[in-house]
Amino acid sequence: MDYNKLFAEEIVKNLDGTMSLESIMGLVEKPKFDGQGDLAFPCFSLAKSQGKAPHLIAGELAERIKHPVFEKVAAAGPYVNCYLKKSVVSKDTLQTILEERAAYGVSDLGQGRNITIDFSSPNIAKPFSMGHLRSTVIGNSLAKIVEKVGYIAVGINHLGDWGTQFGKLIVAYQKWGDEAAVKDNAIPELLALYVKFHEEAKDDPGLEDDARKWFWQLENGDLEAEELWTWFKDESLKEFSKIYELLEVDFDSYAGEAFYNDKMAATIELLKSKELLTESQGAEVVDLTEEGLPPFLIRKSDGATLYGTRDLTAALYRKENYHFAKSLYVVGQEQTLHFRQLKLVLKKMGYDWSDDMAHIPFGFILKDGKKMSTRKGKVVLLDQVLKDVIELAEKNIEERNPALANKAETARMVGVGAVIFHDLKTERQNNVEFSLEAMLRFEGTTGPYVQYTHARACSILRKSGMTAEEITAVGLDDSYSWEVIKDLIAFPEMIQKSFEQSEPSVIARYAIELAQDFNKYYSHVKVLEDDEHLEGRLALVFSVTVVLKESLRLLGIHAPDEM
Repeated sequence: MDYNKLFAEEIVKNLDGTMSLESIMGLVEKPKFDGQGDLAFPCFSLAKSQGKAPHLIAGELAERIKHPVFEKVAAAGPYVNCYLKKSVVSKDTLQTILEERAAYGVSDLGQGRNITIDFSSPNIAKPFSMGHLRSTVIGNSLAKIVEKVGYIAVGINHLGDWGTQFGKLIVAYQKWGDEAAVKDNAIPELLALYVKFHEEAKDDPGLEDDARKWFWQLENGDLEAEELWTWFKDESLKEFSKIYELLEVDFDSYAGEAFYNDKMAATIELLKSKELLTESQGAEVVDLTEEGLPPFLIRKSDGATLYGTRDLTAALYRKENYHFAKSLYVVGQEQTLHFRQLKLVLKKMGYDWSDDMAHIPFGFILKDGKKMSTRKGKVVLLDQVLKDVIELAEKNIEERNPALANKAETARMVGVGAVIFHDLKTERQNNVEFSLEAMLRFEGTTGPYVQYTHARACSILRKSGMTAEEITAVGLDDSYSWEVIKDLIAFPEMIQKSFEQSEPSVIARYAIELAQDFNKYYSHVKVLEDDEHLEGRLALVFSVTVVLKESLRLLGIHAPDEM
């Protein structure tokens, strides 16, 4: 049951139509301090329409509101504070989770409509670094969250498989490359060549001209250029697939930049037909000066297209093929201007559905406080991080629980989960400091802490000897269980909030709070004591396993039953 809504409905009944239910619900809040109840409504906004001071309105409302689920309703200054009846509400909440299990928190908001999510999108022939992690795990989590609220997620890996960097790489390979070395160890070799190109180009600017020439040849179908490009791409995808397999991330489409090569001419013609193309210093652009933005580049003076042209073409293609209700771009915050321009150009073309497109920006992963750079070779490779963290997790598990079965599989869940959680617990627009030690702690605000709490709850259930089917929800009214019950009640609201804000950190922080409150409960209450509340306590423990497991799943993380 939605107790916020129930409280708001009772307020509306006693206001004679002064405010709508939606307005009241928007004002209902959680009291800041213990002892002030479970829900609160501030009466400031009613002062004008009621012609009374807020504290007088609060006093009158508190006297009028009656409901069997409310223990009491009392005024505290300008606030109406509602105290829920713990035994009734806890029983109702636990019964709901016992029945719905993993479906708890599901809604039909999306009504089966599509949301395209452009995420991950690494560059071909460059390593999958920690810098790519953020887009990958944020996008993967958002795909799970949008499906929880009733949409169909269409995951798109818009691979960076085109551009002048391929001209640079072709030049570097021809000058310094070794075919056998690339075949044996593709990505590190290609990275070394890419870094060497930039080092040598400092003293030999002619290399940049050579690179532009080779990319022009690639665009115009030169056989040697195409063969090298295809080889670089195939080798890269083999490496990327290993990362995606470990992270358990998949996509519905791998249509990268090159996919749109034969589709951009139609986009350019469309812009011409709508009289939106103008010339600027020999290049073709869409003028956005009226909107206070720089021009949007469509085609350079030498005829080469730009990634803006591709993104425009991609947006048109995705709308036509996926009929999206929303289209999300999980791309770094440095691309904010680009996506503002992209949406404006589509709007100028007459496509109001551009309002349904949203850039989901995020901050950097930092190492020692500095941004990583592929060009300078200052990069931490994600596959190495995952290997290291799984190895460390296995050592930790060996020390804590040497008799554990399936140590290797559990270490994979814990290690990979630690990396993902470390990223997603941070609000996405903030930067994340890379630290293996911080990720793997079993205490504090970490993935292993939440996973271990889930495993501890599963252990209690095993010791009880009862299955979920045998447990009946019983009302609980002690203060420690009530903190956990309130967390469980909040789960559907947290899912909704994370969806509306495109913010997985809402779920991650919620999981930490639930784990902390459950551990406090466990340390103060004898869960397995044989009395009339035993089944209620077991129902609470089971509900915690359900909601922690589902919270972690929405982040793209497993919840081991034993650790």
